[in-house]
Amino acid sequence: MNLAKTFGPKASALSIGQYCPPACFELAGKTFDFVLDTGDVSGDAALNFLDGKTLEWSYKGSEPKAEQYECRKADDWTYLVTYCLSNTTPRENHTWVIDCEQGLVTFLRCPLGENTYWPYLIESHFGFGYIKEEDKPHTDLKRHGFTDDVVGTSVKWTYGHELATVHVYYSSHWYRIGYPKDAAKSDEAKATNEMFNDSMAAMPGPDEPTFYVKIKEGMYLVSVTEQNMEKILGDKMGFRSDTLCFLDNWNRMYSVGRGFGTATMGGKESEIFVMIGKYASPEEVDAHFFTDPNPYLV
Repeated sequence: MNLAKTFGPKASALSIGQYCPPACFELAGKTFDFVLDTGDVSGDAALNFLDGKTLEWSYKGSEPKAEQYECRKADDWTYLVTYCLSNTTPRENHTWVIDCEQGLVTFLRCPLGENTYWPYLIESHFGFGYIKEEDKPHTDLKRHGFTDDVVGTSVKWTYGHELATVHVYYSSHWYRIGYPKDAAKSDEAKATNEMFNDSMAAMPGPDEPTFYVKIKEGMYLVSVTEQNMEKILGDKMGFRSDTLCFLDNWNRMYSVGRGFGTATMGGKESEIFVMIGKYASPEEVDAHFFTDPNPYLV
């Protein structure tokens, strides 16, 4: 039996989640109290991990609310925790970077429905702070924070044995994406890449708003939201303002992340919430990818 032929198509069907690492259950039974004192989300918050699947979260003294969560590790000390709010309209996702090495935390709140003109558009709100420990004051003022360290980087991210994208980090607040044709081995994968490239060609540019947060040396949280794609292509693309955040570990050249958004395909609307893993390799791109003007800015 040829295992590659037998299992390859099944693996490809996992798409962007094929190389996602197994779920991490190390936080089960633990409680974290956070002080978010920097950014546009501030206040006391808490996460109580009841077991490997369910946590309770609270913010600014609110009653704890239970949600089903996902957890992945970016290194031995750093956790990406994410969940979607149940019974909430419009939908909302919370993502936390719990940095046990430095005793710090980053909170990313992503709600739909804040934009009057584009109901599918997802916004990103950040809060930075520290892990509160009983009887131990936190005196260090350093926090995770926005950075331009990544500017000047081009990289190919590989999500599966037939799925890869090229990211160009050319600005402190934007990135550009491409789909390498040579990465595809099967006719189906090549057709998918060509479809994405054709969709990009229908836009003024592949630029999308991006946030870059430095977690520690060699580790960055990158948050991308496909807002321009939603405004221009809408249901023609099928993926509606999806937001993706990745905890990139450049010391190991891999990343864990999550995708959150909406798909409208075949006349049906479905929710997107997927965990992601990917591996990096340096990718040379034409110099103009770093110098072309942003078509969405004056």
